[in-house]
Amino acid sequence: MDRPTPEAAACIIDGDGWCSAARREPSPNCDERPEGAITDLLVIHNISLPPGEFGGSYIADLFCNRLDYAAHPYFEQLRPLRVSAHFLVRRDGTLVQFVAAHRRAWHAGVSVFDGRERCNDFSIGIEMEGTDFEPFTEAQYEALLQLSRALVTRYGLAAVAGHEHIAPVRKTDPGPFFDWDRYRQELLQIINPAQLRFPSGVHKSQA
Repeated sequence: MDRPTPEAAACIIDGDGWCSAARREPSPNCDERPEGAITDLLVIHNISLPPGEFGGSYIADLFCNRLDYAAHPYFEQLRPLRVSAHFLVRRDGTLVQFVAAHRRAWHAGVSVFDGRERCNDFSIGIEMEGTDFEPFTEAQYEALLQLSRALVTRYGLAAVAGHEHIAPVRKTDPGPFFDWDRYRQELLQIINPAQLRFPSGVHKSQA
């Protein structure tokens, strides 16, 4: 049974890096961060499997190396991948956690932030179940806000970026329908406004 979403339960990151409001599905696709690395960046992605379809277990199956590649023609190209994110925010706001936040999840790939390469080394990755072509849900924004606050509280994060900002040639997510203005304004109401830096040049969602 899923654990309650942040609306119904406190969203707290414990000393082992696990969120109290998330269902745990531990992924093998992770390792230790480099010695001395400071986790200070939050990276937001989007994902749907198959593309444009929501629900089901396929995202978790991919992150946990149990995806049935014969279940959909698109999946065959995913066979070589070994990927994960720390968190998934489903369309109904349910949180799923795959990797403890203090460990390195394999979500960013080739990436650069503020001149620093290998963003996996110092970031926490959140996947929003969605696409580049349609709005995210109210429940997702609420869950993302509560999770972000918990992560900032635990790790003292200094910045937030989209996958598109740290890998702009390769990636476009979370895409034009992610409402950066809303996320920034609502998050800054519940954390220290001086604490987080947001991407420059982002615009309001097209939704």
